[in-house]
Amino acid sequence: MKSKQQLGLFSFIMIVVGLVIGMGIFRTAATSAKGAIEPSVYFSAWIIGGFIAICGALTFAEIGSRMPTTGGYYKVFSYAYHPSIAFGVNCIIIISNAAGVAGVAIIGSGYIAKLFPSHLWTDIDKALLSSAGIIAFYCLNLFGLKASSLVQNILMLIKISMVMLLVACLFSTSNYAEQTHIIINKPTNELTHTLNWIQSLGVALIAVSFTCGGYEHTIDFGSEVKNPTKNIPRGIFIGIGVIIALYLLVSLCYYLIIGFENIKTENEIAYVLVNKVFGQAAAKTFSFFLFLGVLAYVNTQLMSNPRLMFAMGDEGTLPKIFSKQNAKTQVLTFALTVFAALCIVILFFAQTFDRILNFSIFLDCFGMVASSAAVFILRKKTKHLNGAGIYQMKYKFLTLLFIIAYSFVGISIAIQTPNVALIGLCVLMAFVIIYYLFAKKNKTNTANH
Repeated sequence: MKSKQQLGLFSFIMIVVGLVIGMGIFRTAATSAKGAIEPSVYFSAWIIGGFIAICGALTFAEIGSRMPTTGGYYKVFSYAYHPSIAFGVNCIIIISNAAGVAGVAIIGSGYIAKLFPSHLWTDIDKALLSSAGIIAFYCLNLFGLKASSLVQNILMLIKISMVMLLVACLFSTSNYAEQTHIIINKPTNELTHTLNWIQSLGVALIAVSFTCGGYEHTIDFGSEVKNPTKNIPRGIFIGIGVIIALYLLVSLCYYLIIGFENIKTENEIAYVLVNKVFGQAAAKTFSFFLFLGVLAYVNTQLMSNPRLMFAMGDEGTLPKIFSKQNAKTQVLTFALTVFAALCIVILFFAQTFDRILNFSIFLDCFGMVASSAAVFILRKKTKHLNGAGIYQMKYKFLTLLFIIAYSFVGISIAIQTPNVALIGLCVLMAFVIIYYLFAKKNKTNTANH
């Protein structure tokens, strides 16, 4: 069913920008540079990451157009695959989102720590500060959607303003650093160097994938866009094009002003950039507002993810308690509590951003590949919708490129951190087992009644 109030091109572009642009660019450029053996890898990762985002956004938009749904992906993937796969995919998406919240909270705590002497902060201290932020917004969300949504009003303004401030540093040519590019033990064999370059690209893409994520939520708007055949691809190309242009400009600022080798040694890289161009007072102010932006992101995830659990509880694939709402505030109290607890557990389990990043993206790789592949099944099952005004991808091979790209990133993580990959596989298998155990229990209960 189509909504009477459909989104125009400009509104859809703003939604795409809002879904993708986040807090990662204030940290992940440094993480990406650490994995890059040379600047060509570093910049290629951002360009390729943007292209992957466009392929993914177009794919998810067609899925959403073919099968409009609310409350997460569960119904789509249950229809396309099997309820056990849908359960596993939805659960790893929730775990990945919780890991993303933990990672972003770590970014925020790293910047707020810049306001105090550095020797006072350990990884545990930063994890405790991050947990305090999560708990504070968990408490805020207990008061209801109206209270928590008020916090979001300044989110886009803070994020866009801070990104534009970093881009403005590009004009400070007097602060450009002298570049020293070091490739340790560069092989004389051209083939070996090419293989090293490709392997390095896979590592650099891990952080870029984290930064460019969010476009998968175009699944929620596939049937809500006016003139979808034209406006969806235009909106996605323009929206993600603007974001990648901003990200490339910011990455170029880091490269030109801080220097490629120095980028690798800094975590709070945006603080270093602002400090060098505008001074320490501006850098500390920047760090404070960045922390606010991080908390607002945490708030967004605390608002949205319990609703995924609600959909699964309502379907009966999770215990019914996940679908229960507070009678007064309409808050999904149990689901909200479980998600906040997941964020904190992952935070203390990993403690550092790099470990959280690899865990989150490895789970994302499973979710993205399984999710996007559903479009091939839906095209067969919903042939009757072709030509009926829904959005259909013009170049269907882009979905295959998206799947290949995320498979490549997943393999890169498995090579770089095999323990993290093993944990991710165990998490996925555990959820499939839980599904069958819970399904068996439901059948037993039904038979007894």
